[in-house]
Amino acid sequence: MAIIYHPNKKIFTLHTAHTTYQMQVDPLGYLLHLYYGDKTNSPMDYVLTYADRGFSGNPYAAGMDRTYSLDALPQEYPSIGTGDYRNIALNIKNEKGVESADLLFKSYEIRSGKYQLQGLPAVWADKEEAQTLEIVLADENAQVEVHLLYGVLEENDVITRSVQIKNTGTGQITIEKAAAACLDFVQGDFDVLRFYGKHAMERNLERTPLGHGTIAFGSRRGTSSHQYNPAVILAEKGTTETAGICYGMLFVYSGNFSCEAEKDQFNQTRLLLGLNEELFSYPLAEGETFTVPEVILSYSADGLSALSQQYHNCIRNHVCRSKYVHMQRPVLINSWEAAYFDFTGDTIVDLAKEAASLGIDMVVMDDGWFGKRNDDNSSLGDWQVNEKKLGGSLAELITRVHNQGVKFGIWIEPEMVNEDSDLYRAHPDWAIQIPGKKPVRSRNQLLLDFSRKEVRDCVFDQICAVLDQGKIDYVKWDMNRSMADVYAGNLSYDYVLGVYNFMERLCSRYPDLLLEGCSGGGGRFDAGMLYYSPQIWCSDNTDAINRTRIQYGTSFFYPVSVMGAHVSAVPNHQTGRVTSFHTRGVTAMAGTFGYELNPALLSDEEKQQIREQIKTYKKYETLINEGTYWRLSDPFMDEIAAWMTVSEEQNHALVSAVRLSAEANQAAVYVRLRGLKPDAVYLEEQSGRQYSGAALMHAGIPLPPFTREYEAYQFVFTELKEAGALYEKV
Repeated sequence: MAIIYHPNKKIFTLHTAHTTYQMQVDPLGYLLHLYYGDKTNSPMDYVLTYADRGFSGNPYAAGMDRTYSLDALPQEYPSIGTGDYRNIALNIKNEKGVESADLLFKSYEIRSGKYQLQGLPAVWADKEEAQTLEIVLADENAQVEVHLLYGVLEENDVITRSVQIKNTGTGQITIEKAAAACLDFVQGDFDVLRFYGKHAMERNLERTPLGHGTIAFGSRRGTSSHQYNPAVILAEKGTTETAGICYGMLFVYSGNFSCEAEKDQFNQTRLLLGLNEELFSYPLAEGETFTVPEVILSYSADGLSALSQQYHNCIRNHVCRSKYVHMQRPVLINSWEAAYFDFTGDTIVDLAKEAASLGIDMVVMDDGWFGKRNDDNSSLGDWQVNEKKLGGSLAELITRVHNQGVKFGIWIEPEMVNEDSDLYRAHPDWAIQIPGKKPVRSRNQLLLDFSRKEVRDCVFDQICAVLDQGKIDYVKWDMNRSMADVYAGNLSYDYVLGVYNFMERLCSRYPDLLLEGCSGGGGRFDAGMLYYSPQIWCSDNTDAINRTRIQYGTSFFYPVSVMGAHVSAVPNHQTGRVTSFHTRGVTAMAGTFGYELNPALLSDEEKQQIREQIKTYKKYETLINEGTYWRLSDPFMDEIAAWMTVSEEQNHALVSAVRLSAEANQAAVYVRLRGLKPDAVYLEEQSGRQYSGAALMHAGIPLPPFTREYEAYQFVFTELKEAGALYEKV
């Protein structure tokens, strides 16, 4: 059993394959956190200590016992008004404006299968793969129940957490703050690993020692954002890729979030992840229930790589639902960097002809095919095909593209509206605006209020009318601005639920559609989106050298199979950098492979390189997307970016490396491999040399001497079942 209740001590124990999570209902009825770490069968209540803590209050129920204080005890879901002065998970306000929630244990239930959340994405699992624990806490005075949900995926070393808050009284209450999960540690010296960035340079790793006080980050942009990803790692000092203790939290949500890591006065650490309390104030009427989106927890005693691999497996097998998750996906070419807004139907057909000759599987028609849109100042919201621009109907264009032997995809941005659009002229109130105030513009577009059903229905009907015009195999869903005009405390949450509702309807109506998420690239790269789309455009920045860093940071939580990565033209359109076709190809193969360029401008030699790249990618696509991923360097610190994937049987490996710098008389650079069988013998296919797994992992392989800047290398290793002698007798 993954979940066990010990009635004599009132201890709940959650076991996964390698970890144990434990909590206890204490004699006063408070739910205390005991332990999360390596697997153990011991009751861990001995870790609790009690002392008279100066200026740490005592609950009235503790009587004259000054040693009992919630300001010093580890808690499972700390709330406001209990004498705990640390960061709290829950703040409830009643009709009189009183903020208090004193939660005591009421009941519990253990059941087979994994809980699901209505209207929200969540980890899914077959009934035999998971168990659910539901603990009900209640405050009879505030008339509120808090249902703590725990999903245990035993073989995946994953525990999920969500919270449902129910108004059990007769008056309205307001939720002012709600985290999905809290972890309290009575000891430990930790670093906080977070992933910051900006548009076109997302998910840069920053590792910060956690001193006394709080490290806090999050998003108030209406999306998970380019600036901070809704994920965090708490790692003990000295933890590396392959050794040391670390804990992960990943929010399955695409809107505003907040993460707080705090070391308190007694050197205890608290980690919280959930909804951002800024721009949030959610009213609940009598009998209503509010659901906090889910957090995925995982723990590793074997370093950061093992933690990442646990998240990769969870996302591939228990978050993404598309039929394409474990399928080979089409290599596509997108029209954006090939033509931007300046295209016709003939342009797309010519692109399809070139694509077919190069072995590319799909052409995607990006922004500019609808309304009167020839730049980014008009027509969002008017999802009618511009037949004059395309020289015919969309159905005719799709047929012409298919006749070239390639598939057809299209770009949409359903959540947006331009003021210069028929939709806005008819329904200006459908755009998110603060009454009496002019809205904040961004990219000359406004957000449609997707919290409103009539708005979603109108746009959905328009999009379906487009998708029904022919066999469209792929849709790129974009979202190119942040939310600014938040007119109510429920808006940001209800907006995201509206987006999820739209996407669920789209996926249900078109189950064979390959949907790719995008928000100016990586502005909404999160597990919530991956529940609906099996891949997300990783960044608008296609520069190969920048991409090594972007994809490196992304890999700490997200598998290669969900990262949209393409070979683009040089000089690169974002940075002006020139890198070789080979280097661009090696970098893009650490993701869902494709192209962002105009093949008509390429030389015959470059076109042949594309053909060879596609052959290489398709040969190793399953290994790349399904294999175990290892980071072999830190591209922010090292002179190379290196990574590898290893098959489940450890008999095949693909190693990639990119030089990030060049200098005269450079020293040799060695790449140490990981995840191989130490006693096995591996053949490196290009050189024909044989190596032991131990040699490759401990000594590594030297990179060839460079001849120019930004060189890249790929090495393929195959285990030899009947290897010749590696050593000759002297």
